[in-house]
This record gives sequence, C-alpha cells and structure tokens, in this order.
Amino acid sequence: MIRETDCPAPCELNTLYGSDALAEMLRRLDMPYVALNPGSSFRGLHDSLVNYLGNQDPHILLCLHEEHAVSIAHGWAKITGKPLAVVLHANVGLMHAAMAIYNAWCDRVPMLILGATGPVDAAKRRPWIDWLHTSRDQAAVVRPYIKWDDQPASLAASLSSLMRAMTITTSAPMAPTYVCFDVTVQESAIDTMPTLPDPARHAAPDAPAASAAQIDALVAMLAEAEAPVFLVGRVSRDGTDWVRRVALAEHFAARVITDIKTGAAFPTRHPLHAGAPGFFLSADAAEVLSGADLVVCFDWVDPAGTLSQSTLRDSARVVNVTLEPLLTNGWSMDHQDVVASDLTILTEPDTLVSALCERLRLDSTTQTPRSSPAPHGQEAEAVLSLDALAHVLRAGMVNDAHTLVRLPLGWDGRHCDFTGPLDYLGYDGGAGISSGPGMVVGAALALKGSGRMPVAVLGDGDFIMGATALWTGTHHQVPMLIVVANNRSYFNDEIHQERVARVRDRPVVNKHIGQAIDEPDIDIAGLARAQGVHGLGPVSTVAEFESALAEALTMVRAGKAVVIDARILRGYVKEMAEGMTAEHQG
Repeated sequence: MIRETDCPAPCELNTLYGSDALAEMLRRLDMPYVALNPGSSFRGLHDSLVNYLGNQDPHILLCLHEEHAVSIAHGWAKITGKPLAVVLHANVGLMHAAMAIYNAWCDRVPMLILGATGPVDAAKRRPWIDWLHTSRDQAAVVRPYIKWDDQPASLAASLSSLMRAMTITTSAPMAPTYVCFDVTVQESAIDTMPTLPDPARHAAPDAPAASAAQIDALVAMLAEAEAPVFLVGRVSRDGTDWVRRVALAEHFAARVITDIKTGAAFPTRHPLHAGAPGFFLSADAAEVLSGADLVVCFDWVDPAGTLSQSTLRDSARVVNVTLEPLLTNGWSMDHQDVVASDLTILTEPDTLVSALCERLRLDSTTQTPRSSPAPHGQEAEAVLSLDALAHVLRAGMVNDAHTLVRLPLGWDGRHCDFTGPLDYLGYDGGAGISSGPGMVVGAALALKGSGRMPVAVLGDGDFIMGATALWTGTHHQVPMLIVVANNRSYFNDEIHQERVARVRDRPVVNKHIGQAIDEPDIDIAGLARAQGVHGLGPVSTVAEFESALAEALTMVRAGKAVVIDARILRGYVKEMAEGMTAEHQG
C-alpha cells in the first residue's frame, strides 16, 4: 500500500524536459524503486519521477542520508541479484555515500548510481551554491571502487550512458556504476520524447565460461584427489544452484568450508561441511584444510589469507574459480593477497558447477532438510551473552521461515543452521560500520510478500550510526526484526587495545577508554521508536530476551518493524578475537 503523501496530484504535461526522458529510461530499465535523499542538482529528475512518471515504476524511496540510500540498494541486490537505482546530490551527496559505495564494491553487488552536478557551463551557475556543488571530475571521489562512470554532456549521450551503466553493472563480475547528469541537460525543454535505447538489445552478456579443456582438467583433478576441499564463497541465491553444489560435493566426497563474510552457500549441518562458518577459519576447518590434497576456491574471499591459516601441504593443488582478476585495481586492497594456483578458471562459480554437474550427469534435485533445534537450554535468570542470545533466537524462530540479513562480528558460527541460499546474506563487503540498518531495509523490501521474515543481529555501533535508515522501511510499511546485540562498546577495538597493552606490558583494565558507549547510556529502543519502529527493551537476561523475542515475532508476523535492545556481555568467539588481533604480516 502506497502512502497518501507519496501519491502525486494529477499533472497536465504541456512541455517535455530532458529529465522526463531520463525518468522514462529508468522505467524502461524495469526499476521498481529509486533511493534518494533530495538535492537541487537533480531537481529536474526528481520532478520527472513525481510528475511525469507519477511516482510509479520507479517509486521514490526517500532516505534520510545518502549512505542509507546506497545501503538499501545493497540489501536489495543481495536478495535479488539485481540493481536498484540510487540518486546522489552533487559532490556533497556522493561524498556522504562513499563508504556505502565501497561496501557495495567489495561485496560485488550491482547498483545503478546516478549523480548530478551544477551547470558545467559556469555562466549558468547560481551564485555560491551551484559553484559549491559543481566538480571538475565528480566521479574521481569514488572511481577506484566503482566499475564504470561517465559525465555526459547532452541528452542523447545521457540516455546512452544510462543504458551502458545498466549493462555494465549487471555484467559479471558485478559492481556499482555511476553516471553524473548535468543539471542543464535535465532542465532543458525538448520538443518530443527522443528514441530511447532498447534494453532488450543491451542485455548483460553471459560471463565467460570454462573451456572444455578446463572442465576436463578439473574433473581429472577431482577424480584423483583423495581429500578434496571446496572453499565456497560468493555464489548465487538461487535454489537450483544450491542443490547442484551439494550434489557436486557429495559426488567427490569433498569437504566444504564456508564463512560468514558471504551468504549461505552450503548446508552447514551437512556431514561434508567442515567446521563452523566464521570470519576466520575455525580450528576444525583449518584441520580439514591442512589435510587437503586439492583445494577448489569458488570465488572465495581472500583465498591466500585463508590458506595461510592452515598448514596446507606443499604437494596440495589449488584451483581458483573466480572473475576477480577482471576487477582488481591498484587503489583498493580488497582483492587481498595473491594466491598461487595450479588452475585458474575465469568464470562464475555456479556456471562452472552447473557445467560439472551436466558433464558428470549428477542428480541435483535433493533438497536440504532443516534440523529441528532443541530447546535453547539457557538459564532463565542468566545475564544475556551473545552466545545465549543466539541459542534463544534460533529456538524462538524455529517455526518462522526467515532470512538472516546480517550477523555481528562476534557471532559464533556453530549457531549457523543454513539449509538454503536465502537463509543468510553475508556481511557488507567492506566492513564499514553503519551499513546494517539500511541493508536490512533493502533486503526486507525485496522479501516483502515472500513469506520469509527478514531478521538481523546488529552491533550497537553499527545500529547507532545507521538508525535513521529505518525510517524508510517504516514509511513503506516493511516488516522486519532487528536484534541489537548491545555491548555498549566498540568492542572490536577493545580487543585490539587489550593486545597492545599485553605486548607493551601496560594495564589491560584501561582497554575500554575511548571505546565504551556509556555515561550517558544510549536508548536503542528510543532511537527505533523515533523512526516509527516498535522498540523493545532494554533486556539483559535470558528470560527477558525470550519474552521480548516472542512479542517481537508476533508483531513482525503482523507486518510490523521491531527492534530489540538486547544488553549483552562483552566477548568474542576465540577464532574471531585471534584473527582480528593477529600480528601484522612482515
């Protein structure tokens, strides 16, 4: 249901403008939404979205910060695999959004980002403000972490660039694109609607496929291997791709390792799954990896760093299946350390898995059953910890189909029970704090009406920075549940300070200074209520959290958005604490 305030009054169109053509092009690109925070540099386009298109297809998602607009599009893409349009105001809006764009780049998600600039012709600029909001090369702010950009100087060039940006962002490997429109092009009158590029004739090309020789070589390597291990990273949210991955692993009895940085990729309770998913290797996963004689990396994030966490034998062979080399640049180090491999296949992992299943004639129809967790087993009056929270949350949601949109850095992967590709969406790519709330809203929009409940466990620092993103979700009446694992600290940095203190023989007791978020305490539930969300808590015991969760789930099932302030003890799972504070290499 669209809010009354979002329904424009009827409009008689006597004159067409350049921005009307740009808006029509967005409709032709099948954009359901456009996320934006208003700005004068695209006032022409904004008018066209409202009065030419009637605020339909695409519908405007008003956001309270540019970073939220990008994070919402990021969450949408993680569910759908498709881009949303984002509009950013001039150089200042682009700078606000830069961190979120970097997250989307690192997470390899598609996104159509549109910018705008004050008149390129200096004679047409308004005093003061137009000069502040005009840049010589606006895209330079984000060029190292977008896939392509342009600043076209005419309407025909703008339409062409818009089409090209869409094709490029949806071509694997995916990443955001950016097109900056001159305000003069937007606001100039046009006689007739120009001929628009045909999206059907500009479809994204298929990604490169493995050659027959590469498939033959990999099949032979898998057949010879006695202890193959699959590192399964960035893969699709498609159910058929999921069962193919299971079938391939079962055929070769390959152990499978997954992580929390990327979305659910393989059933975590499957006998072939090794160790618990984590941001770093668990001890069990490291042991399995150390015994491998063949490691196949399926677009795994940081294969070199992961292999270094094991004692992989020198004779073990490594296969790297990824399109990463096509995006690697010299500015960002998100491509991680270089990995030595005996065979590198430039293709998407699921494309290769499909080809292997076809070649081997594997049955890929078996579905993964969900395990039934026992009662959470936590003492009712115990002070809540992140571990206890996880037990209670899993038990409480056992009867609700749900998607875990995000999990915090301290999460213990042993609580992960993933049986399908939409069970978990992964982290945010660039580990930029404040992305969580916006990504939840974007994912919740994509899941609306699907029967799946969007659920996220966010850290308090992430939530506080991004809380106003929730207003967009409540304005559009999107059901979702956020549990804030509130340890009242930027705790990740506390463990760094603890390590430094121990190395330097200084007081560990001081590690909280400059990290603890208290005195005054922040009202998390109050922040939620200020955005139109139902805020519950604070709760600090197992019994209190269990009660709040039951109440929250009832409200979410009824279509409401809910935030629970869960006060937890400070602490990280062992592998996370050790991985985050390990000594710098070299």
